[in-house]
Amino acid sequence: MRRLLACPLAAAFLVAPLASAQGPVSPSAVTPLMPGVTYQQYSELTSHGPVAYSVITAPPPTGLETIAPVLGEGTITGPRETVTQLEESVDSIETVAGVNGDFFNLSGANSTPSGIVMSGGALVRVPTPARSSIGFDANGAMHVGRISFTGTWQGTGQRRPLAGVNQQPHGSQTVLFTPAWGAATPSLPNDSYAVLEPFPAAAVDTDLNATVSAVGSGSAAIPSDGAVLVSNGSEAAKLQAEAPQGTSTTVRLVLPDSWSSIVSALGGGPQLVKGGKPVFSTGENFSTVDLTSRQPRAAVGQLSDGRVILVTVDGGRPGYSVGMTNYELAETMAKLGAVTAAGLQFGRYVTSAFQGQVLNRLSQARQAPVKEALIVGYVGVYLPPPSLPVVGKTDAAGGERLSYRITSPSTVTANVVAPDGTVQQVDSGPRQPGTYTFTWNAFDTEGTWHWSVQATDDQNRTSTADETFVYDLTLSELTVPKTVSRGAGLGVAFTLARPASVTLAIESLNGTPVETLPAQSLPAGAQTLTWDGTTSTGASAPLGAYVATVTETSSIGTASYAGQFTLTR
Repeated sequence: MRRLLACPLAAAFLVAPLASAQGPVSPSAVTPLMPGVTYQQYSELTSHGPVAYSVITAPPPTGLETIAPVLGEGTITGPRETVTQLEESVDSIETVAGVNGDFFNLSGANSTPSGIVMSGGALVRVPTPARSSIGFDANGAMHVGRISFTGTWQGTGQRRPLAGVNQQPHGSQTVLFTPAWGAATPSLPNDSYAVLEPFPAAAVDTDLNATVSAVGSGSAAIPSDGAVLVSNGSEAAKLQAEAPQGTSTTVRLVLPDSWSSIVSALGGGPQLVKGGKPVFSTGENFSTVDLTSRQPRAAVGQLSDGRVILVTVDGGRPGYSVGMTNYELAETMAKLGAVTAAGLQFGRYVTSAFQGQVLNRLSQARQAPVKEALIVGYVGVYLPPPSLPVVGKTDAAGGERLSYRITSPSTVTANVVAPDGTVQQVDSGPRQPGTYTFTWNAFDTEGTWHWSVQATDDQNRTSTADETFVYDLTLSELTVPKTVSRGAGLGVAFTLARPASVTLAIESLNGTPVETLPAQSLPAGAQTLTWDGTTSTGASAPLGAYVATVTETSSIGTASYAGQFTLTR
């Protein structure tokens, strides 16, 4: 006999087929990921084939929640990594869920994002005017639009144009390189550089003042607290003349006024929803084939109440999901309630993940490395699901494994609350970042128990989290024969401690449903349910291994137990 444990992430893959693409969409059960953040999967039948997509829903990115792009090794020139690897690179400072970010250039090991990158209010890379940029302001509002960058630098002379941030200069240009580029600037023929140290965070629409600490040509190391101006062509002589060592300089990075309060941003496109309506054509720089082909896609949108949705469409799997066109994705985002939305990366790379675990069904056997992920982060206390959703008679002695995770130094109070409201403290006091695990086996009352934790971190941010588990002794002594002959029938015996509604389900080892008997109301005592060896269609089940699951619902709650058997001749 083995306990049937309901994994929250696996449960999210139980999807409800729809009658038509135009009909209402019913999601699977909501799966909580972390406080305020949930995951659902949808499925619908269309005239083009089945389509499956998943949705991560998160609170507005304010307070304990953030939403921002993440790059490989945190830099423009860092390596491409999978979405789960990008999540793992930041999970020491926050609990994370995310999807693919911007498109990127595939050539070379150090490919770069196509559009804007902004994190923590600092501009990492400038926008691409031919495609949409996606930004979130300090109030958590999402902005989508085609925007341009203008910048200037000034030494001893007049203000000079700044072509960009953290990008290869072309022709006669001056570009600002910050530590977000990598360790050193690229080496260019006939260039000049001026090292600015210390240099403030690369905020937009403000004068950034610094002193030139070194000058030269070729590649320059980028100080961790500084930046480097690099000029080539005819601009190199101007940098040499007007920014000698010891000179005070001023750099100004300018985005449109409506983007002056943006704190995080990434490139993408095209715009999918505007004013709650799907957008058919925006004239952005995408090929017709890219927009009209059905394939895996990703998108981000904001609902009218400020919540953010990250959507991934599975594709390339006939019989499961054929993918969507760009406009079908726009219609889907509007149907989900987005008032504004934009596309993200599409193609075989599309991944949805939580804490380094893939949520969606990829179009290939494994993830492909990408340049950027869009990550929802939570910095409060996080509770992994208890080890057992339901604790039965045989589990009580071993106990329930309970954990909490904090990513900042915090003062913690962790309690177990019994069904009658009795509070028993498990842990309290100052704690360093990490995961803390406990075993609870002091069960004395059947019913729903709570694992409740409150944490106040070193920035005086207070968060709470609560997980439930059930102590239920209703069903015990489940007995499933190891083998059963075809035609003899399978008798599953068990004991009920109180009256309950009971069902028996037969599944293959991979979880494919074979037959489910109608629920029966049974009294307390020894009971047996029998399966006749046929499928739900009335045909004889093939020989092989199966799992028999008994599920009871009583005044205490619902619990399931399962046992494996083999159907023989």
